[in-house]
Amino acid sequence: MNAIKKITDLPESGPWPTIDPFLFCVHHNDIYPNATKDFTPDASLYGRNIGNDFSNKEGWNMYHGESVPGFPKHPHRGFETLTVVDKGVIDHSDSLGASARYGDGDAQWLTAGDGINHSEMFPLFNQKANNTIDFFQIWINLPSHKKRVNPNFQMFWDKQIPKIKIDDKNGITSAVELISGEINGVVSPKPPPNSWANDPSNHFAVWVIRLTSMGSFTIPKITEGINRSIYVFKNSDIKINEIPIRSNSMIELYPQKNTTLKNRGNNTKVLMLQGKPINESVVQYGPFVMNTRSEIEEAFHDYNKTGFGEWKWKTSDPVHGGYEGKFAKLISGKIDKPS
Repeated sequence: MNAIKKITDLPESGPWPTIDPFLFCVHHNDIYPNATKDFTPDASLYGRNIGNDFSNKEGWNMYHGESVPGFPKHPHRGFETLTVVDKGVIDHSDSLGASARYGDGDAQWLTAGDGINHSEMFPLFNQKANNTIDFFQIWINLPSHKKRVNPNFQMFWDKQIPKIKIDDKNGITSAVELISGEINGVVSPKPPPNSWANDPSNHFAVWVIRLTSMGSFTIPKITEGINRSIYVFKNSDIKINEIPIRSNSMIELYPQKNTTLKNRGNNTKVLMLQGKPINESVVQYGPFVMNTRSEIEEAFHDYNKTGFGEWKWKTSDPVHGGYEGKFAKLISGKIDKPS
């Protein structure tokens, strides 16, 4: 049976479309040049709109960074960010005194809640070869009664994220990374306590499906009324239930039907986002996502008054020195490191 509800072409750059309970999804894939000793690109920045560089000139962007690529301090309120890193390193710093260095298979789940000011910088370390960063950032809505909860973030280190290997009928092995959700009795790390994902009845899931060449994988059906979408990358050659799918597209699926993905090209990955819709009004202005315009105005007022905490860092784009491994100093003050 046809499991496809709708197909949407993805933009060549910028955020991808999403459906409730998701607000935003972007795929960052930059091939940076060799690094300098200061963790910056060893290349001229001439011709880039420094401070707002999304040009993808020569295959990479500075984003809002001026020397190190990334996103210097900026506030959030009323939603969550889930950052899933395939390759590269991200340095997190925030107004509640927390910091982290993570990447290369890790994920960070941040509940902005009542408000946080943070930076996300991409320091480069390899001075002899290119530096690649490849990650998704997904914005997840919070229901109205959770929009002002205390901020929180937690790390899912690479080895804590289940990677489920599944053989198809031809014996070809593909794999699923469970950032959130469960499959075949295997469960992802527990989401943050105030997240929409924390309630099993919301059937929330974020999977990275890694399809081997000529391999297939069936997404099992679930209850009706859950929003489910997958994202097929550029240069992919995939069928869904034997229907050819153009690359660089978002496919909304009927969740009550089994969906078989068949990869006819090279090894590729597919992102799946799934969850029960929150079904509340959404008013977004820049980094704030609330339910009403007056709540947005209140968010700006509170941020201008308090800064959502104290920015103790010397710059707006701090980097945590040379590479000495991954770590997270959580908002609670607890130190978390990969085992």
